[in-house]
Amino acid sequence: MQAGKCLNAYIEGKAQCSLVSWSPDDVELRVALEVSRCSECGSSNIIKDYELGEVTCGSCGLVISDIVLNRGPEWRAFAQEERESRKRVGGPISYSVHDKGLPTVISHVSQDAFGRKLSPETIQQMYRLKKLQYRVHTHSSFDRNLAQAMLELDRLATRLAIPKSVQEKAALIYRRALREDLVRGRSIAAIAAATIYCACRTTNTPRNLREIAAVSKVRRADIARCYRLLLKVLDLRMPIPDPVASVSKVASRCNISPRIQRRAIEILEDAKRKRLITGKAPAGLAAAALYIACVEAGEHRTQKEIADAAGVTEVTLRNRYKSLRTALNLDV
Repeated sequence: MQAGKCLNAYIEGKAQCSLVSWSPDDVELRVALEVSRCSECGSSNIIKDYELGEVTCGSCGLVISDIVLNRGPEWRAFAQEERESRKRVGGPISYSVHDKGLPTVISHVSQDAFGRKLSPETIQQMYRLKKLQYRVHTHSSFDRNLAQAMLELDRLATRLAIPKSVQEKAALIYRRALREDLVRGRSIAAIAAATIYCACRTTNTPRNLREIAAVSKVRRADIARCYRLLLKVLDLRMPIPDPVASVSKVASRCNISPRIQRRAIEILEDAKRKRLITGKAPAGLAAAALYIACVEAGEHRTQKEIADAAGVTEVTLRNRYKSLRTALNLDV
């Protein structure tokens, strides 16, 4: 009996498989399927040591099997750079690249693998092949749109200093919008900026619409219009903004100590428990909590300094300060 047929029969419970009918490469799979309890003490605490090639019982120490294969790499690495340099596979799939980073890229070279200089005819041929490959990868309007949009997303992510995971989330939202034909007749830059804002809202990354519009090529009103369109058509659900996420950003701009930041976070946590943050901008609440914490600690920070760092007006800071002080009974 072959290993595949034996495995199917084993899973369906229609046949009993013997180790003789399995190839050496399938022994590990057979052990993983069969060994669930120790035959000596009946314990389910099974330990698989791939370095020693053993399956042992964690309760009584019985060696159940000693022929488990280690399918990991044969090399060792003691640093992240060394681990990356010894990998023999390409990079992972990335949705922030229009072709997901899978195809081969022909770069501009003037010498071969042995360092010998190529002839002008060969260089010209490689140039034509490179141009033809680019045309094949962007032969449709869908691919050309994605190529331009992913470049814009990468530019915005770099200017806004957002993590790679947020950029990947924005790329996924843009791909959905493109499949729903929402980009037709609209600016690619506006849709890209709107997807960045959606990704920041979804992942609770403290980037507001004003900051995105400042580094984008379109107006804030256009980005807001595209953002509302994405919410309506793609049925996106945005979480309530957490003002705690904005504390570190405002504090770093004002050079406020971590001790005061922790006190500001405590104030905001008390406000959330009493449902005082609903319907209010997170930047204003974070600025007010930091101002209260600075006053309590005796650290001099003006309202204008904190308000400018948070991107709000002094009137907004004073209003949030008064509401927090009154609702939380703070003696400041």
